[in-house]
Amino acid sequence: MSLAVLHHPDFQADLSPGHRFPMDKYGLIAKFLVEDGLIAPGEFIVPEPIEFDQAVLAHDADYVRQVFTASVDGRIAREIGFDISPAVAMRARLSSGASLLAGKLALERGIATSTAGGSHHARRAQGAGFCVFNDVGIAAANLLSAGEAKRILVFDCDVHQGDGTADIFRSEERVTTVSIHSEKNYPVRKVASTLDIGLPDDVGDDAYLEVLQDALSQAIAFGAPDLVFYNAGVDPHEDDRLGRLALSSEGLARRDRTVIGFFRRHGIPVACVQGGGYSSDAAEAARRHTIIHHVAAEFAP
Repeated sequence: MSLAVLHHPDFQADLSPGHRFPMDKYGLIAKFLVEDGLIAPGEFIVPEPIEFDQAVLAHDADYVRQVFTASVDGRIAREIGFDISPAVAMRARLSSGASLLAGKLALERGIATSTAGGSHHARRAQGAGFCVFNDVGIAAANLLSAGEAKRILVFDCDVHQGDGTADIFRSEERVTTVSIHSEKNYPVRKVASTLDIGLPDDVGDDAYLEVLQDALSQAIAFGAPDLVFYNAGVDPHEDDRLGRLALSSEGLARRDRTVIGFFRRHGIPVACVQGGGYSSDAAEAARRHTIIHHVAAEFAP
């Protein structure tokens, strides 16, 4: 059985020309995975958009209604960083649907990946930081509600702290949130995760991986989960526009292999989402995002 990779062409929505969020990367990730021979064009698993009753398990109903009707308050849109058009709203719903399905497939197969997801700055009441819906928050809440998982770990290696996920699950004992991030980076006001590890600038590959090993041991000490959502953001990369941790491409691959290998050795399924990655060259960002899929394929049954 090959790696389960979720993708939808509408993960990509039009933004204003020159926008610093590299939206074009999502189509390129899929294109590169096909060119690399990791997956054939017809083998992508196509997700369905989440519905209103699924979204409100993680977000306030008023905000969900604003997104679904593409009528998000201007103040919130400014905090997100772009206007919420119908296409952007659908993208958020599809990305959340993909993370939910990736979780289900990981429970069945041991591992699955999405070519989107990891929008971890979206809080319960609103979006922020290029994040409309918190796809992992929605996915985890729905899996718990349906009884498909009893305990979930969100293991977040994006360069930015997972404040939105921490906010959504601050009172949910069944979800453990772990964030390894750049301490001096966005957001300025962080929300306490179950475990936060803020790193200094320019930490580099070897020091990062030492911290990672300890974080994995601490994470599982909170209680073995039924499922891990792994945010494999590539913005810790040394050439990322918004990152500060100076990891190499090989360092990112070692990171991903360490995280997935740790949990799979413990028999814990892993659903991988893309997280952040920023470059003026969308193809450059997309190429880095393919790393997680290639590493995950090493663990596919």
